[in-house]
Amino acid sequence: MNVLRITFFCILLSMVSCNTKEKVKEEITETKETTEQESKFKYWNWMTVGNKKSDSAYTVHFNKLKSNGIDAVLMNTGADPKLLNRLTPLAKAAGLEVHAWMFTTNRPGDSIALQHPDWYMVSRSGKSCFDERPYVNYYQWLSPSHPDARKHILSLVEGLAKVEGVSSVHLDYIRYPDVYLPIGLLPKYDLKQEEELPDFDFDYSDASVEKFIKLHHKDPREMKNPAIDIEWKNFRLNEIKSLVDEAYTIVHKHNKKLSAAVFPYPEMADHMVRQRWDKWSIDMVLPMIYYNFYNEELDWIGYATQQGVKDLEGKQVELHTGLYTPKLTPIGLKSAIQLAKDNGASGVAFFDDYTLTDKQFEIIKNSKE
Repeated sequence: MNVLRITFFCILLSMVSCNTKEKVKEEITETKETTEQESKFKYWNWMTVGNKKSDSAYTVHFNKLKSNGIDAVLMNTGADPKLLNRLTPLAKAAGLEVHAWMFTTNRPGDSIALQHPDWYMVSRSGKSCFDERPYVNYYQWLSPSHPDARKHILSLVEGLAKVEGVSSVHLDYIRYPDVYLPIGLLPKYDLKQEEELPDFDFDYSDASVEKFIKLHHKDPREMKNPAIDIEWKNFRLNEIKSLVDEAYTIVHKHNKKLSAAVFPYPEMADHMVRQRWDKWSIDMVLPMIYYNFYNEELDWIGYATQQGVKDLEGKQVELHTGLYTPKLTPIGLKSAIQLAKDNGASGVAFFDDYTLTDKQFEIIKNSKE
């Protein structure tokens, strides 16, 4: 009888031991997975580069970014693959991912495009971006409906995609000019925009209108109120979408990814700049959630992030929240990063134009620990 009892307790102890080991193993695995998920939260930095600085100066800056928690740089080389090819190895040696940032439909000072006035978008009031630009002088928008303008844009995409070591081609200004400016910027231009104004409603170029007429058998230039014509609006959304989709095919042919800087969330982007980015073929979006531009409060970063994440549900697309750091205090920056994390972002991207302070860098670095 005692032998039976001893045997029973041995079996019981063995089962408890096994269960405990399995539980510990599960907890370790779960902790490891959680840690890995947290470590994947990426920190990006938009930066413009040029040929004037030395390699050593860029190396110092890249090392500074990396040592302060930055994982990836979005480098604007003016779509110059030679400059990108020069700087990519330096950034990668510092431990940074490199993403080739380019202006897409807005091509200010593009020497090739400027030889072709018919490539440019035209407003409803008949003003061409070739010589009469909306808002600011660097708004020189090419029409995605002009086949040669489109071919030119995509050739620039491919040139950047061919550079060894680049992780993605990053499309900026992949849209139409602002139909509506962010409300916080209107006083700067002494504007009221309570409807679609003719000077800011694009693209009434011949290439665009002729393409639309072939599809829908009506001329937007003859519409009494083109703002309420859904086909006309949808046509322009689809012109941008098809351009992005073509870029996606090109960069993936070169084993690169496609990313884009976009307006805060799809419905808002649709309304303001004819940009419906939740319908694009794309790998990563970096919505520029610059809350102060819209006279919103800090927690709007969380709202806009969550809205974008929801609109991307079921798609293999990462969303990384873009933050405008010149207007963020260190405490505000800390809160902004947490709001992005809490609302489903895969990372945060800082637009600082080399103005991040030591205190802001400290916040960024500490938020990763």
